[in-house]
Amino acid sequence: MPVVIPRSVLVPGLGLDGRSWSRLRRRVPADVVLLPGMGRSAPVPPLDALAARLREALGPGPVVLVGHSQGCQVVAVAAVDPRVAGVVLLGPSTDPRLLGPRTLAGAWLRTSLGEPWWQLPLVLAQWLTTGPRAMRSLWRVAAPDRIDERLRAVTVPVTVVRGTRDRLCRAGWAAAVAASAPSGRVVEVPRAAHMTPQTHPDAVAAVIRGALEAATPSGEAAHPEDGDRGRGVSP
Repeated sequence: MPVVIPRSVLVPGLGLDGRSWSRLRRRVPADVVLLPGMGRSAPVPPLDALAARLREALGPGPVVLVGHSQGCQVVAVAAVDPRVAGVVLLGPSTDPRLLGPRTLAGAWLRTSLGEPWWQLPLVLAQWLTTGPRAMRSLWRVAAPDRIDERLRAVTVPVTVVRGTRDRLCRAGWAAAVAASAPSGRVVEVPRAAHMTPQTHPDAVAAVIRGALEAATPSGEAAHPEDGDRGRGVSP
């Protein structure tokens, strides 16, 4: 039987949509799944229901699931699906030590100061598309959920990526998230903050290519930079 090369499936962060992945998708082919609170303004269901919608959009598999920021919460829940061959978490942002309003606001401000200002219009445009109501709802649904506890059931390789200037995903939290998975590791992107898919697409693409290669059966070569550039999916 022919061996199926894994695909990458991307889940945006809070309020973001496919535009946050545009630079990355020019480097590695991928599908983008938009969900309520992440590119869609529809009512936000419970986290497990969001993960079920993601799983419905995966296709036949195998896939490497890539989540950004709060999208990591959904990916962690969906990653027990047998079609998932690898997981990449970019800046998982629900460190329970940062859930207090003042602490969270301070971390967000310090992280924002580390971001390049050219991306601000792009981020604001995506937030307006998703809308503040859906964003608030997603935060309330996802923030209390313990991603580290969810990852204990995820047996495939998990790579946690953080920018060295990211105060929403600090080094200790990234290490704890990776350590909670049976097979986890941390990759740091120098001089990056939180929006790594937009600001450092080369570094993120390299991590995703590595995850795809690790998920590819021995003897098959994965060349994700060739061929179709992927498609957007919005269940």
